[in-house]
Amino acid sequence: AQMGHGFELHQPQGKVSVAVGETLTLKCTTSGLAEPGPVRWLKGWGSGNKTIYDQREKDPSPRVTRAMAESDTDFSIHIRNFQPDDVGTYYCVKFLKKTGEDEVPQRGSGTEVSVHETALVPGMVAAAVVLCFLLLLLGLFVALCMYRRKRQGRAGSPCSAGTVAVGSFSSIPLQCCAGTPGTPSEILEAEISHLPSQQSSKEENDIHYADLQPLPPASQRGRSPGTAPTEYASLRVAAK
Repeated sequence: AQMGHGFELHQPQGKVSVAVGETLTLKCTTSGLAEPGPVRWLKGWGSGNKTIYDQREKDPSPRVTRAMAESDTDFSIHIRNFQPDDVGTYYCVKFLKKTGEDEVPQRGSGTEVSVHETALVPGMVAAAVVLCFLLLLLGLFVALCMYRRKRQGRAGSPCSAGTVAVGSFSSIPLQCCAGTPGTPSEILEAEISHLPSQQSSKEENDIHYADLQPLPPASQRGRSPGTAPTEYASLRVAAK
């Protein structure tokens, strides 16, 4: 936009994108001799516009400040803590003051401002990768510890075999393995329950002992040499 005496207003930014919470910088400069009247920044154009900055006001908004506070040609501004409600088109406008008439604006081409997502900086990306790697290592370590503990639990209870004599029966092998009764008494009861039952109550009350012992050497006729004589003794005693 141009006005008398070579005055020019420059608003170079066509479109600007900013992240929420960041500071937006809107550029506007002038050149040539300016007639009396303030420079303002307006959001929107027409009846619904809103004044964002006015040269005649010292502090129009706590969020809006001049980039060059003492400059008469640079009217760029900073908008801190940009919010979604701030999205819109901003115009840098030069007003003329005439006697008896309203101010006649001369404006720039406008700057369309939009919001974009905050980009991840390389440091944040690296930190996220390191954190994921550490979590993976921790998971592997926990899994390894659980596996080793399980293996040690199995190795700590190996199968052990033993024998025990029950009455006149031969020795009964005992085993203690994972998944079987853990105490010898439980195993013994289980083995006894599978022993063959006696034929009569009398035999159950008798103790039958048999032994086979070699006889002392004696000369007997007709016995082939090298044959050792034996003796068999049987004793049945009533149980008390």
